[in-house]
Amino acid sequence: MIGRILVPLALTLITLTPVAAASPQEQRGKTFALNNCAKCHSVDKVSPSPLKIAPPLRTLHKRYPIETLAEALAEGISTGHPTMPAFQLEPDQIGDLLAYLKTLE
Repeated sequence: MIGRILVPLALTLITLTPVAAASPQEQRGKTFALNNCAKCHSVDKVSPSPLKIAPPLRTLHKRYPIETLAEALAEGISTGHPTMPAFQLEPDQIGDLLAYLKTLE
């Protein structure tokens, strides 16, 4: 009898537990990633990248400390393969994108 009451109660509490809302900075970073990166890279926590050679953004922290990407983003990222366009971000865009990337760790 107690189990019949506790299990539904536990499930109700789990579904009512608030999920941390994204900050405005994280939202802007996510929007930037969706608009500029999602054509090739996975920009979420689970899906594969549309372009197989493009690493999911969620794995970048395994290669580089996220904070160290700020300089590269400001100076312009250029990779050795032609499918990755060179691009350069403004300081506000960098902060936004880095804040979003940290949510994917």
